[in-house]
Amino acid sequence: MAETVSIGFQWLDHGRDLPIPAYATGGAAGLDLRAALAADQGLQIRPGGRAMIPCGFAIALPAGYEAQIRPRSGLAARFGVTVLNSPGTIDSDYRGEIQVILVNLGDEPFAVARGDRIAQMVVAPVATVQFQLETELDGTQRGAGGFGSTGHKA
Repeated sequence: MAETVSIGFQWLDHGRDLPIPAYATGGAAGLDLRAALAADQGLQIRPGGRAMIPCGFAIALPAGYEAQIRPRSGLAARFGVTVLNSPGTIDSDYRGEIQVILVNLGDEPFAVARGDRIAQMVVAPVATVQFQLETELDGTQRGAGGFGSTGHKA
């Protein structure tokens, strides 16, 4: 069974009537995030354009955790709309509004309205790193081979 993490949650005035972020199914990894635009505002993202979309809430992640903001596969597949800095990272010490940078890689303008599900948020543990200075790294079969160096096997 997955670990349950308690996270402080605060609605901001412009988000109060929206549903709280939730998992769409019992096996979902990400909580759906919704646009907290003004009801009469709406927004069009032109092809190649991007927009910062407010979600109307702030969170208090515990130390040792991050929230990752990821695209919704349906928006990407149907419209070419994705999260620009995917995955976006919300650090445990951030207390501002959760916002999503959407980019339209499709061919048509994309409309965003209040309450639209625009992204998903996955909460994950993070490790703290302590670098160990080495004069030489241990060898591996791959070595320093970079992008594409392992080939493609059908």
